[in-house]
This record gives sequence, structure tokens and C-alpha cells, in this order.
Amino acid sequence: MIETVLAGYEADGADLVARFETIEPAGLYAPVAAFIPSAPARMADIGAGTGRDAAWLAGLGHAVVAVEPAAALREAGRALRPDLAWVDDRLPELATLRGQAFDRVLLSGVWQHLDEEARAIAMPALAGLLASGGVLVMSLRHGPGAPSRPVWPVDVEATIALAEGAGLRLVHRVEAASVQAGNQAAGVTWTWVCLEKAPPP
Repeated sequence: MIETVLAGYEADGADLVARFETIEPAGLYAPVAAFIPSAPARMADIGAGTGRDAAWLAGLGHAVVAVEPAAALREAGRALRPDLAWVDDRLPELATLRGQAFDRVLLSGVWQHLDEEARAIAMPALAGLLASGGVLVMSLRHGPGAPSRPVWPVDVEATIALAEGAGLRLVHRVEAASVQAGNQAAGVTWTWVCLEKAPPP
């Protein structure tokens, strides 16, 4: 099913690039600002789109890998931000990234595109990318999506339980409005969760 989602992003690429670039990363991540480290950290932005957020984080001094499976977005992002480290990898397996360790893994506006079966594979894969004490920062969408890019309902408690099963613990949860006017009009809201990989005893 992820292929259908990616096909939608490919088809809508030109429009989405323009929309993505109007969003201010600092405002988007304001609900989880306390979990953006002040000291340089190694980060992976999964579903990086045009690299907007990854570039912002790199500008703060972090070492960021921009992970984007949709070629239309990745190539647009590479043209806009050639200095970023770009990786073509996809959920749920994230096979290319496997074996790497990050202090932060960001998953903004992505989880709703995975069905329950894919989420059960994706969560351990995401947890596996975290260094000890690292944090997975996720935004969970509530509300309709574009017809060309399927979305599935997101249950916050079920997501937290899935994370706990993968060795993560909830350290932050907050509700937030959408930063996009079109989504606001459609009734879209978000829950941000931060999930920490506990260091070994």
C-alpha cells in the first residue's frame, strides 16, 4: 500500500514542493522544541520531503540525514539543498538506514500513511535507529487526507503501546493545530509524541 501513497506524492510533487516550502520549521516543531537538542546531534528526518526541516536542523549545527522515498520530492530537495545528506529509503523496513544510530529520529506527517500491518514493522525499525537515550519525535495526524495519498486513522494510545513494545517510553505528548490553512479548514489536528530509547541498565 505504501506504493500507492508514494505514487500520489510523485503525481502531486510540483504542488507539494511549493506548499512544503511555505511552512516555517521552527513553528512546526514548536510543540516539541524542548526535544530539539541544543548541542550538535546526529539526526534522521524520515519522510524529509524537500529537506526543509533537515536544512533547518543542519543550520542549528546538527548532522542530519534527509530520508525521502518519493523521487519527485527528493530530487526537488536535492536541487534546493545539495549540501544535505540525501538517502532514498522507505518505511516500513528502512533497510538502507539499518545499522546506523541517531540521537533523534523525526517522523513528521508520515505515520498516517502506514496501515496497521506496516506500523507493526515500522516501529521496531524506527526504534532500531535510535542510539541509547535517543528520542523518536513523531506527529500523529487526525483528520482526512488527500484522495491521491491514502491515510489511515491513528490511535495515539495504540501508537504509544506499539512504541513501548519496541523498547521506547513516552516522555512527551501534546496536541497541536495544523500549521496549514487548508488542513485547518478540513479539521486536521495533530498529536506530537516523543519516545525515548532507554539506556541499558
